[in-house]
Amino acid sequence: MTESRLRVAVIGAGHMGRHHARVYGQLPDCELVAVIDKDLDRARKVSAEHGGRAVSSVAEVNGALDAVSVAVPTVYHADVAIPLMERGVAVLVEKPLAPDTASARQLVDASRRSGALLQVGHSERFNPVVQAMLRMELTPRFVEAHRISPFTFRSADVGVVFDMMIHDIDIVLHLVKQPQYSVDAVGVSVLGSCEDVANARIRFADHTVVNLTASRLALKTERKIRVFAPSGYVSMDYQKKSGVAIKLADNLDLIRMARERNFEDLSQMATLDFGSMVRIEPLQVDDVEPLKAEIGAFLDSVRTGSSAAVSAEEGYAAVAMAERITAAVREQDWGQALMPA
Repeated sequence: MTESRLRVAVIGAGHMGRHHARVYGQLPDCELVAVIDKDLDRARKVSAEHGGRAVSSVAEVNGALDAVSVAVPTVYHADVAIPLMERGVAVLVEKPLAPDTASARQLVDASRRSGALLQVGHSERFNPVVQAMLRMELTPRFVEAHRISPFTFRSADVGVVFDMMIHDIDIVLHLVKQPQYSVDAVGVSVLGSCEDVANARIRFADHTVVNLTASRLALKTERKIRVFAPSGYVSMDYQKKSGVAIKLADNLDLIRMARERNFEDLSQMATLDFGSMVRIEPLQVDDVEPLKAEIGAFLDSVRTGSSAAVSAEEGYAAVAMAERITAAVREQDWGQALMPA
């Protein structure tokens, strides 16, 4: 790849497509040449603000494209992305990769067959608090995540698992790195035929346990995750981009104190102020917009030929787990009674 500016386009001028166009329009190493949407008026609004020519189809784009963001509804990801990859165009597909594993497999296979880069838009992976946590190189044994918000009236055609929980599914799979697991899940549908609240308990083959909760019926927005590992503990707030860590290596004095005082059990330390004794370290968090970091990694892979920051296989794995969770929700007896037919 030459050092000339990459020619890029955004397909889908909705909520996420608008943000992709904004970021591309701000980057000096690429040229946003087109905003593509069947609703030409919507495409025109985005292009007027961020650049590029507004067109209603890829066929109307003048010249070759180096890279494309696909931000159409999930059910159309394969239809849009596969022909692009067959032409050798690198593709960044918004999360989730596909609405089901069958479609996700088609996308993975198309990328392998064509050799075209396929990155999946799990932008939470690029959240600076997640990057700070990854630098700690924890080996999780228990993970708990909560992702709740009021209903946004977007993605009403899919349940909360594929809409919201998918973010935490990707983070968990990236942390645990175990392909074998069992799933127990419950959920409730209130606004339509898909679940609006869901909880999943995942047990991996290495005995790591994960508890995930997602709701789009809350009165507030909260996105938090806690990770427990033999070497320490991390609590993070995705929304506030902040977190704290407690490292075992930094708290050996507490263990040493118990031994020196010949305490037979920890109850003998009840008179001590535990909070003042434990060393809590704020996570060193960079001020980075996750989507901008995601697109920057995508363009870097296009230029250098390096692997995708979030690969097609990782996107497939997230879809597979989400599919198993939604299947478990549907199988519950009490859930069936509550969900509309």
